[in-house]
Amino acid sequence: MPPRTSNAADPAPTPAEPRPVLRVAVLADSDTRWKWGALTARRLTAAADGGERGARPVEVSGLLLRGRATPTPRQLAEVGEVGIEAAKVREVTAVEFLHTVRDEGYDVVVLALVGGGVQAMLHGLAALNLTRRPVIVTGYVGVVYEKLADGLLLRHGADVVLANSAHDAERFRAVYEGVGADASAVTEAALPFLGGAPYRAEEGRDTVVFAAQPSVPASRADRTYLLRRLVEHARLHPRREVLLKLRSKPGEHTTHIEELPYQKLAQKVPGGLPPNFRLVYGHMGEVLDRTDLLVTVSSTAALESLHRRIPTAVLTDLGVREPLGNHHFVGSGLLTSWDRLDGGYRPRPDGQWLAGQGVAADGSYSAAYDTARAKVAELLGEDRLPALAPYYTPATAPGYLPGILARHHLAPDGSPLPGAAAPQETGRVRGAVRETVRNAARGAYRHGVQRVAPVIRRMGEL
Repeated sequence: MPPRTSNAADPAPTPAEPRPVLRVAVLADSDTRWKWGALTARRLTAAADGGERGARPVEVSGLLLRGRATPTPRQLAEVGEVGIEAAKVREVTAVEFLHTVRDEGYDVVVLALVGGGVQAMLHGLAALNLTRRPVIVTGYVGVVYEKLADGLLLRHGADVVLANSAHDAERFRAVYEGVGADASAVTEAALPFLGGAPYRAEEGRDTVVFAAQPSVPASRADRTYLLRRLVEHARLHPRREVLLKLRSKPGEHTTHIEELPYQKLAQKVPGGLPPNFRLVYGHMGEVLDRTDLLVTVSSTAALESLHRRIPTAVLTDLGVREPLGNHHFVGSGLLTSWDRLDGGYRPRPDGQWLAGQGVAADGSYSAAYDTARAKVAELLGEDRLPALAPYYTPATAPGYLPGILARHHLAPDGSPLPGAAAPQETGRVRGAVRETVRNAARGAYRHGVQRVAPVIRRMGEL
């Protein structure tokens, strides 16, 4: 977008008076992204939240984008302390969110969404044409190991695109510059949920935790294999506590679809589960408090574990492959197999690899958000922010962008489609009926994903 030319007749802009409270909105579409978004908001506003003399207090509002992965109250509670009460988080459609931003006058908006959701909200916010728009921040919830160009270009246009490590920041800038897009929004930070006490072995404690992932691996055979090896590990070491850390209960959705929950596979383990084997839920940080070895295929939990210097293993049993995401750990020193773990092997991470991954096990984590915090503060100090200018427009991506926007009931110019306006509430009874219908529809969708779709796929393979 070309810069606006000045006109001598135009009045000089009046500097905006800072509001007494810094108002931040977090829009998330899954449990993990909610955790990332809420904690990112806190990291970015830490100084304003009482860290500096005379700084403004911060008010963070939680909004959940309605969809297949909208977290349940239980999932919100299990995320852990993020500074926002779960009871005060409300569910909205894309159009309702845009109306809320228009009416509430937020200073900062954190878009903790999948790439297509970010792109839709950027165009929707641009179409509002606000005199004083909020600073827009987005990023990734964990390891970026697939769809790098696609996901990044869908996030282009935000004022700040957070990278979780120096390695990611370099890759992000290369993608933007490679297509001729402005890369100045890319800002190095770290995963906002790293923390906890450094690992210390305890007398008499020996706990192995397998961090399960909803969609990695995807096939029944691979998931059954991993469960079998975990159970066999428990039987080989009867004095060792072996935990299968699960993300969700059957019927709940997370960031990724889980068609074959480990809970159901565990019910069919030959001979039953050994007494030293348990399925656990809850906040990952609390589980790590008692972990002596974390095992995973490629979960972001590995980075949380490494940050605390907990022995960590990334499995090669199913190969080192891009669809599994464990290729990200090439060079880490963590790649190993169940056979070696059964024999007592404990991987040792490569220090150089760790330094580039934002793990900050060296104690530098407290400064990880300094640059991002300063950038947001600088943007908040601007008299008027420039118009949002995503890389994708109806001119640059006419065969791609309209479909992304339509999924959120937005027209190609970012305005709400006819009939998509946020409805006025017409009474508690009608509202309750609407919520009941929504819950029923969501339940039917999840049943289709978890029960019907796998059956259809198996029939197609016959």
